Amino acid sequence: MQVSSSKKVYFASDFHLGAPTYEKSRIRESQICAWLDQIKPDCAALYLVGDIFDFWFEYKFAIPKGFVRLQGKIAEFTDAGIPVHLFTGNHDMWAFDYLPKELGITLHHEPIITSINGQTIYIGHGDGLGPGDFAYKRLKKLFKNKILQSMFGFIHPNIGIGLADFLSKRSRAKSGHLDEVFLGEEKEWLIQYCKEVLQKERIDIFVFGHRHLPILLKVETATYINLGDWLNYFTYGVLDGANIKLLTFEAKEN
Repeated sequence: MQVSSSKKVYFASDFHLGAPTYEKSRIRESQICAWLDQIKPDCAALYLVGDIFDFWFEYKFAIPKGFVRLQGKIAEFTDAGIPVHLFTGNHDMWAFDYLPKELGITLHHEPIITSINGQTIYIGHGDGLGPGDFAYKRLKKLFKNKILQSMFGFIHPNIGIGLADFLSKRSRAKSGHLDEVFLGEEKEWLIQYCKEVLQKERIDIFVFGHRHLPILLKVETATYINLGDWLNYFTYGVLDGANIKLLTFEAKEN
């Protein structure tokens, strides 16, 4: 995809809408919608790189309530011809056909490699990549099992969504603690994963979420960006021409 010089491509992740409380999530959703209004005039494409919802599961005739303002804004983008790509993360991996059908998004369950403005870009949420974290990798494989997904679909939404929300409260998104620190290249699993990929193919830019820590640095010949989150940092990525930047959204005072 080649973007005109007056347009930009935007990336964001880890909104975790629904956490830690309805009230705080509602405030954060309004900030996200304000950001979307701000970027819409020069947005050529929008990539939402996972964990947009703190929990998501689509029953045959029901979805988790809430988040309608964000969904409406996304529909505004797609209705205006602005492509929106949504990647599933470890909190919202059970997204299926509702969001593509109702909002017109392109849904990705796995990382992708794409070309934008001549740059080869690897995009994915980041969960389960790189060395280590074997317990989660086994759990993710289990959660992706079609039989398990069908079985969960038979649980009444009041019970299924309530149970998932209870378990999610134990996650770092629910805790509200700012405990993410940069561990150094050798201990950052996603950086190690980037190095593995670069052994096999040329990538100019890696874009990930999941880590909840805003990071922008060079990894060998590529640029690595982690988008941070909207629980503590309110950060997002912008591809302007061939250059990617990590910026912070600052809500305007009324």
